[in-house]
Amino acid sequence: MKRRNFVKNFPLAMTAAAGVNSSMNPPTASAPKPALTIAHITDVHIRPENGIPARFRKCLEEVKKKKVDFFLNTGDSIHAADYKEITRERVLEQWAAWDECKSSFDGYELYTCIGNHDPWWAAPSKDDEMYGIGYVVKRAKMPHRYYSFSKKNWHFMVLDGNNPGISLDDEQMEWLRKELQAVPKGHFVLLMSHYPILTVTASWEGGQHKDHKQLKALFYEHRDKVRVCLSGHQHLLDAAVYNNVHYYCNGAMSGFWWDKGDAKSAQPGYYQETPPGYAILKLYEDGRVENTYYEHHH
Repeated sequence: MKRRNFVKNFPLAMTAAAGVNSSMNPPTASAPKPALTIAHITDVHIRPENGIPARFRKCLEEVKKKKVDFFLNTGDSIHAADYKEITRERVLEQWAAWDECKSSFDGYELYTCIGNHDPWWAAPSKDDEMYGIGYVVKRAKMPHRYYSFSKKNWHFMVLDGNNPGISLDDEQMEWLRKELQAVPKGHFVLLMSHYPILTVTASWEGGQHKDHKQLKALFYEHRDKVRVCLSGHQHLLDAAVYNNVHYYCNGAMSGFWWDKGDAKSAQPGYYQETPPGYAILKLYEDGRVENTYYEHHH
């Protein structure tokens, strides 16, 4: 089955002005190997209908053939818990469908952030154990609603933008400042969020962080460290580079929510012009990064 290799975006050594696509510069035999090879999945929107769990597992088997070190999941893991008519039973059905696929991650670490469709706000009380963000943290096996971890000389900071106006709350912003300050010289940072911090497509679809100016200024303070901002949410594929920070918004694993595709799409499963798929990121010891998006057929 043919797989289309969609975007292999700007190596760090290139400036934004140069805009050179790294697929035009294939690595030579002597090229350094990446320090880390990571699978990025997002917007899985899993639910029990239409054989979706089995279709998702099939996709994951395809991803694992890329010999990845671990998985990053930028949220909307379940189809939707956030609408006011969603019942407790429906939320549990969706998380059960997610759990059904957990064995596909055996042998791999999975790091998740919270999407806007993951929390259940229609619980009868804020004291209900299934209400809101806390339950998502529990079911997705996250250490906290925001957190960090390190691999090799790369530091990963996982954000929670599910606050008023799509932004980081004061507590989280202060935490992020301290985390960035603590990163040693010669080490690099990938920030992971459900909502894009900067995206090409927000002018016509979805949205992005409303505190992007504040974050942009913070990243510039640490411009020798911050290299990647990785997100989903849009179900659209785009990339931007600003101040040498690479903003990758990758397409959705679910595409058009595991359905046939929207009316404007030329292809099955597409959301607008973006096919369902996943990305492979290669992070290098010297701070360079490559992001390659792969279409899959589910």
